[in-house]
Amino acid sequence: MPTRILVLKKTAFSDAVLLVGLPGIGLVGKIAVDYLLKQFKTEKIAEILSDSFPPSIHTKNSKIFLIKNELFHFKHKKKDFLFLAGPVQPALDFKVGSSHEHYEFAETLVNFFKSIGVKEIVTLAGINVGGARLSAKPKVIVAATDDKVLLLWKKAGAKEDKKEGLISGAAGLIVGIGRLHAIEGACLMGETNVQLVYGDHGSAKSVIEVLSRRFGFRLDMHSIEKETKNIEKAFTELNKQLEIHEEEKPSNGLTYVR
Repeated sequence: MPTRILVLKKTAFSDAVLLVGLPGIGLVGKIAVDYLLKQFKTEKIAEILSDSFPPSIHTKNSKIFLIKNELFHFKHKKKDFLFLAGPVQPALDFKVGSSHEHYEFAETLVNFFKSIGVKEIVTLAGINVGGARLSAKPKVIVAATDDKVLLLWKKAGAKEDKKEGLISGAAGLIVGIGRLHAIEGACLMGETNVQLVYGDHGSAKSVIEVLSRRFGFRLDMHSIEKETKNIEKAFTELNKQLEIHEEEKPSNGLTYVR
C-alpha cells in the first residue's frame, strides 16, 4: 500500500500554511506541533496511511486501527493553517526501509497539499548540538527555499547557519520537493541533544516562540515551560553522570568523533 490520503472533509484554500511536526531528533517537531494542536481549536480533515510506516496496528479499547498521521485545519487572523502530526514517518534505517519510501511519501503529500492550496510549508525538527545544548537557551536554526523566506524567519528570531549540511527524512524532503512544485518553505530546527530520546520540550518551546512571532499566535506557555524545567533538570543530572564516567576512564591519548 503506497502512501494513501483519506480525505475526511473536502476543502480548498487560497493561501494556506502547512506546519509539519513528525518524530525526529529530540522529538522537537512533534512536541511543537502537538502543543499547538492542544492550544488551538482545530478540525481533522485527513488521515495519512503508508506502507513505509511500521508493520503494526494500534489498539485502543479493544479496537484495531492502522497506524496513521493526521492533518488538521485551523483558521487564524483570516489565514488558514494546516498541521501534519502523528507518531511516525518512513524509517531512516535503510535496513528497515528504503530511500524510495521517503520520496514516495513526501511526493504524495506535496502533490496533495498543492492541490488544496498550500502556498508555504514549514517543517519542524531538531538539530543535534551535543553538550552545547546545556550552555544556553536552545537556538532555532533555519534553512529556507529562498532568501525572501529566510529573511522572514530571521526577523522572527531564527538563526541562519551557513555551513553545509543535510536534513534527513520528512523534515527535509517535504520542503525540498515542495520547492520543485514552486511552494516556498523552510525547515526550523531547534537545538537539542540526541540523548534526549524522550523529547526536548525546551527546544520545542524555542521553535514555538519563533512560530508565534512570525504568525502572531497567542499561546499559553505555562505547561511547556513546566516540562522544559523538568527536562533541563534531568539533562543536567545526565551530564554530571557522563562527566564522572569520563573522569574514571583511563587516558590513552585517543579521541573519537561519532
